[in-house]
Amino acid sequence: MLNIEKIRADFPILSQKVNGKPLVYFDNGATSQKPQVVIDAISKYYSEINANIHRGVHTLSQLATDAYEASRTTIQNHLNAKHNYEIIFTSGTTFGINLVANGFASLLKVGDEVMVSALEHHSNIVPWQFLCEKTGAKLVVIPMNEKGELILSEFDNLLSEKTKIVAVNHISNALGTVNPIEYIIKKAHGVGAAVLIDGAQATPHLRPDVQALGCDFYVFSGHKVCGPTGVGILYGKEEWLRKLPPYQGGGEMIAEVTFEKTTYADLPHKFEAGTPNIEGGIVLGTAIDYMNSIGFDNIAAYEQELLDYGTKRLQEIEGLMIYGPEVSGGNKASVISFNIDGIHPYDIGTIIDKLGIAVRTGHHCAQPIMQFFNIPGTIRASFAFYNTKEEIDIFVEAVKKAQMMLS
Repeated sequence: MLNIEKIRADFPILSQKVNGKPLVYFDNGATSQKPQVVIDAISKYYSEINANIHRGVHTLSQLATDAYEASRTTIQNHLNAKHNYEIIFTSGTTFGINLVANGFASLLKVGDEVMVSALEHHSNIVPWQFLCEKTGAKLVVIPMNEKGELILSEFDNLLSEKTKIVAVNHISNALGTVNPIEYIIKKAHGVGAAVLIDGAQATPHLRPDVQALGCDFYVFSGHKVCGPTGVGILYGKEEWLRKLPPYQGGGEMIAEVTFEKTTYADLPHKFEAGTPNIEGGIVLGTAIDYMNSIGFDNIAAYEQELLDYGTKRLQEIEGLMIYGPEVSGGNKASVISFNIDGIHPYDIGTIIDKLGIAVRTGHHCAQPIMQFFNIPGTIRASFAFYNTKEEIDIFVEAVKKAQMMLS
């Protein structure tokens, strides 16, 4: 059982007022708030061990390198990766997907197929479109149904020997749908395709085991798991990371440079050109440790309570439509995406902001989903383990007030 008041005390921002009202932060799908331990770790890095890593013989450089590599091992253990050099530090999920898509340009040819799903964030669509334009490969899309779930029979039909990589999200950022990635990975491997899982929305809610999943790549962002912005992780199976060419050239990713020929560094440095976000890398380890101290089973159970309660309360409102899977189906994360008849989502978002409530309004970088439902966007309330049922009550009353003002 979580002590929510104790957890909330870890997050300084949660005690502040916005527009004269206590902050109710329901935009966790966009970014999480940061506990004091993470804020302190950032300050500690710059106050005590700030130095460039990997190449210095002096003490500060050694200390910073040790802290950075210790964080890599923390993340390896968290994901249950086989080797710590399968963990590549990136600037975020988007960078990780682009790195893999760029690498596949050297492996694909005309007639090959790249598969994504109808539920993807633009970050898991556009890089693959670039890849198809570059190689002549074809982009194939797994369709979705009215419940916001992928149609697996269609996926089975689309899969063929031509399929070279399947890129799907673990959890939809727009609807909260938890995708059946174990099934997708197994079937894709059956035709020899690689699989990339976009875990940006999943990692705040669960602890992925990449060896058990068997995925070839798994990507996520630090800022969604209580860590800093500008840092993320690409996990890649060793065999694939060795197959792909470097994404960027520069310092750190080389073995030897001459004007005639350059040879590349071994993993993971082959994909980590230039001075990295050292503080971000170190502090991401701190954030992961913090979340594990709360416990992902505890987080999942409590967030399910919030999702159940929030859904029940919002359904009291006349004319309110929730998009995505049924809560009872067990395949939905703590995200509620909804609209109210005849009212634009931006208008509701603007009014409830004046009451101190932060939600996301718009297409959530998932325009194909909005086109499917024929809507301009939704209001998205995304809950984290530091939110409360009392905050949901405040939010529901604010939405009712906005509806009354706008009707």
